[in-house]
Amino acid sequence: MDYIDSHAHIYLPDFDRDRNDMIHRSLDAGVKQIYMPNIDHTTVDSMLETEARYPGICFATMGLHPCSVKKDFARELYNVEEWLVRRRFSAIGEIGTDLYWDKTFWDEQQEAFNVQAAWALQYDLPVIIHCRESLDQTIALVERFQDGRLRGVFHCFGGTETQASRIVKTGFYLGIGGIITFRKGELEHVLRTIEPRHIVLETDSPYLAPVPYRGKRNEPAYVPLVAKKLAEVKDLPPERVMEITTENALRLFNSNRTASVHETQ
Repeated sequence: MDYIDSHAHIYLPDFDRDRNDMIHRSLDAGVKQIYMPNIDHTTVDSMLETEARYPGICFATMGLHPCSVKKDFARELYNVEEWLVRRRFSAIGEIGTDLYWDKTFWDEQQEAFNVQAAWALQYDLPVIIHCRESLDQTIALVERFQDGRLRGVFHCFGGTETQASRIVKTGFYLGIGGIITFRKGELEHVLRTIEPRHIVLETDSPYLAPVPYRGKRNEPAYVPLVAKKLAEVKDLPPERVMEITTENALRLFNSNRTASVHETQ
């Protein structure tokens, strides 16, 4: 069994000079599937081009990132909906909320989340959730929306034990990436209390590279470094962490179904 990077923006210009080499490094490292969350209308073309160039390896998702929710967010959502009607994606995302960069459009962010969560139910797709400086509020949005059918992942989880427990109770996964390697701290303690069956691995490339690459460009080939650190925290063999988290990601994205749809296109 191989690794899966459940969250990587490898279609961004950061990879334009060496994207093919980067993909080969990922494959050599055992990372055989990479899921690519969308940001907004400006990133769709490059994301879909990357998926088409690397079929069966790179998988596109469709959504509106909360940092792209502005006054014209209805127009952005219309574009998302048009794509969801046109073809099947692996997930709806990256959606969510963000109170770190700008609090101006908080109401609009919540509305955009609710609209896209409804689409996730309509199209039977998981959601990929971003929540920077807004984790409690976003968990509450999911809790109010959850009717037993909504599924997904809280990407780049770095919260408390209480927050992790609330997320697990909603049936969502925790997306764990490079921050687990940064320094011994609260996240290690929290993850000791969480069973691996609730965790998927990610990089958030090109951001948040794990140690020893911290501060440099991240890429999917570094997923094994995240797995190694998680294995230390959970006192498990790295191979077992790989096996469990890969099974989780396959279940999250319903990959067999997604692959069959892509093969018919």
